[in-house]
Amino acid sequence: MNIGIIPARLASKRFPKKILADLNGKPLVAHTIERAQKAKKLDRVLLAIDSEETKSALENYDFDIIMTSQSHSSGTDRIAEVMEEIHDAEIIINIQADEPLIDPYVIDSLVDSFEDESVRMSTVVSTKLTVSDLLNPNVVKAIIDEKKNAVEFKRNIFDVEIGGVYRHVGAYGFCRETLIQYYNLAPSDRELRTSLEQLRALDNNIPIRAVITDYDSVSVDTLDDLAKVLKIIEKNLIDEKT
Repeated sequence: MNIGIIPARLASKRFPKKILADLNGKPLVAHTIERAQKAKKLDRVLLAIDSEETKSALENYDFDIIMTSQSHSSGTDRIAEVMEEIHDAEIIINIQADEPLIDPYVIDSLVDSFEDESVRMSTVVSTKLTVSDLLNPNVVKAIIDEKKNAVEFKRNIFDVEIGGVYRHVGAYGFCRETLIQYYNLAPSDRELRTSLEQLRALDNNIPIRAVITDYDSVSVDTLDDLAKVLKIIEKNLIDEKT
């Protein structure tokens, strides 16, 4: 079974409670779930939450929700807790809760990456990288080698010396064994210093295959991001009516 899990921590630092922020009449995370449900290659989409407030805010939606611990240091750790109760998933896709416009095709591309049996973990990167993105520490940059493996992730790009530079989208794919291996590793020093959970994998010699796309992602880290996403949604609704 292929399962998509959206880890949804309420106590976000840069934008408090952003997963519940109103976005065109719905909580932001509801848009993310509904987009993920359109992926053709997921058998199940599940939301992993950590608060009763989130559960209450979503009670009128027919979502597959599971409560998890508030103590996790990363979304992947939260997903690993969920997998302790789900034993028939072979491919697990980590979908960021703050990506309300996530393209279902991107999710399917992550699943497809495991057709190569050598792939243990994968992530999505994008060619849509602007000068503004390069200067923005909220936009994570991925450094990719000639074999399409991610060799580094940076918030500050100016100390990069090798590889092609892409925008990191933030969705991940895992085979079950690698997810459990990741969960059993202590957070690495670089992970803690940069708040980039994927560095735990690289720092422990777990290769990450990059799925290169032209997806122009819009994650919500600030109120300005939220306003930008709302404009996109409103434009799409107008386009659908014309």
